Amino acid sequence: MTKVRAWISAARLRTLPLSLSGIITASAAALEINAFTYLIFGLALATTLGFQILSNFANDYGDGVKGTDNNDRVGPARALQSGLLTRKELKTGMAVTAIITLFIASMLIFAAFGNENFILSVVFFNLGIAAIIAAITYTVGKRAYGYRALGDVFVFVFFGIVGVMGCYFLYTQQVSNYIVLPAITIGLLSAAVLNLNNMRDRLTDAMVNKNTLAVILGEKPVKLYHALLIGIAFLSALVYFFLNATTLMEYLPLIAFIPVFLNVVTVFKNEAPALLDPELKKVALSTFLFSVLFFASNFF
Repeated sequence: MTKVRAWISAARLRTLPLSLSGIITASAAALEINAFTYLIFGLALATTLGFQILSNFANDYGDGVKGTDNNDRVGPARALQSGLLTRKELKTGMAVTAIITLFIASMLIFAAFGNENFILSVVFFNLGIAAIIAAITYTVGKRAYGYRALGDVFVFVFFGIVGVMGCYFLYTQQVSNYIVLPAITIGLLSAAVLNLNNMRDRLTDAMVNKNTLAVILGEKPVKLYHALLIGIAFLSALVYFFLNATTLMEYLPLIAFIPVFLNVVTVFKNEAPALLDPELKKVALSTFLFSVLFFASNFF
């Protein structure tokens, strides 16, 4: 495998649609009130992709160094684990990605606020710094929060609350229009994807002292937790459309929950964690579909 393909593998392209869901959802809500602009949309997508790729590089590095990624791992092989990239190369990749992403984020902030809102610019720049720190420290370092059952919380906050509400604020300079509801939906669905990953890896994670919620809760309680994530995500979306929709077509995004509900059934029937791997893609792409249908529903 060439180095280019190794970096593409480490970037984990299959995770990228999920990371974009929050931006597309926020953009759909902004479009509803005619606050949407293509410049902010494009820069927000690029910034989010940067954060996600940085997180993927950091996870590859952190889990590889700690020995979490080993021959017992169920999911796709990692770059460091497979020897495709060295520790030094991944560290360099993380640093370069962080710098580029922060530069794009600065352009996004300037496009949204210009020179008139210095305080807001500082707040959002610091949010960018926080996102970079969160992306790296998920698995890197002695206090990696992904090893302390806090991954779900951070995913909910950064994919949902910060991702959706923050992007919506960049368009509108306000957080009204019940935007917290779709933010909760995207945050919980993103946490559900992580939870599927952790359920799949529950047994091997326990062996290396990676204490995810799946490890702490155990097989049956973590399935109930998963159902709760999906259920509240659906209710949040339903209430949002009930409060805002003026036509039945605006409820179209709820169709994306059909495969998600089927996923819950699969999870409760599952007895072999390794078989949950395809379910990650199902929920991630369903979340992306929700955001795309939400955006598209504005044109019907």
